[in-house]
Amino acid sequence: MELRVLRYFLGVAREGSITGAAQTLNVTQPTLSRQLKDLEDELGQKLFRRGSHHVSLTPEGMLLRKRAEEIMEMVHKTESEFGSMGENVSGDVHIGCGESEAMRQIVEIIRALREEYPEIKFHLFSGNADDVMERLDKGILDFGVLIQPVDISKYDHLALPVKDVWGLVMRRDNPLAAQEAIERKDLADIPLLCSRQILRPGGVWNPCVEWLGGKVEKLNIVATYNLIYNAALMVEAGVGSAIGLDKLVNATNLSHLCFRPFAPRLESGLDIVWKKYQVFPEAAGIFLEKLQEKFPSC
Repeated sequence: MELRVLRYFLGVAREGSITGAAQTLNVTQPTLSRQLKDLEDELGQKLFRRGSHHVSLTPEGMLLRKRAEEIMEMVHKTESEFGSMGENVSGDVHIGCGESEAMRQIVEIIRALREEYPEIKFHLFSGNADDVMERLDKGILDFGVLIQPVDISKYDHLALPVKDVWGLVMRRDNPLAAQEAIERKDLADIPLLCSRQILRPGGVWNPCVEWLGGKVEKLNIVATYNLIYNAALMVEAGVGSAIGLDKLVNATNLSHLCFRPFAPRLESGLDIVWKKYQVFPEAAGIFLEKLQEKFPSC
């Protein structure tokens, strides 16, 4: 399977038309059609549904699109790493992260590195722990910032010297907003939005589920989310209140929303992780050195 053919395939998938893709890719339509047919023959699967004026992906085609995008992302990352080799320190550092106030610690390192090595570029990917670990395992990301609970046994890691505080994001006109803190009994029967990471099954100890009494299924969870921004829009619209972390939503006096911590207090630690036995290009290696300098005893 050639990279050129994968580029052709992705071009057609994006354009939804062989004619349009041929123009964008600067190849003839017969050449493009033949290459796609050869690709289908090679894989033994039909990748496109062909209409009179457009094409769409079959389920097999959608799977290949996901894999092809990952492959091309790795190709670009590898080209960038080798292209950055030279006298001046340059290159790209790819970091995946959940939404957390602790990212300020990482951002401060990025700022300092940019002053010392202005040709290093940083690329942030936001997602929950599952999203970040999937990209780490495939080599698309160099580092991941993960909010506990999550199994990090297969990674090298540094613990960050901060903790996130769990609580409830709600509208200011919610009766619970009059309280200084939220107890477990306060959550009974009210409509809730909950992070999918909390609900994820598995053997990892989950302090949030434990705080909730281990009976999450008995809560009135009306929606789930992986990142808090859109969940906050639903809270503002009156869909429900969101179980989440402090300082991620505008909860100032000028906002329609507020945050109240859980009582007893519930906190989650954070780790920055990377694949074991990872051989980093120079830019990512320097970033790791700065991490180890800043968090030597964590």
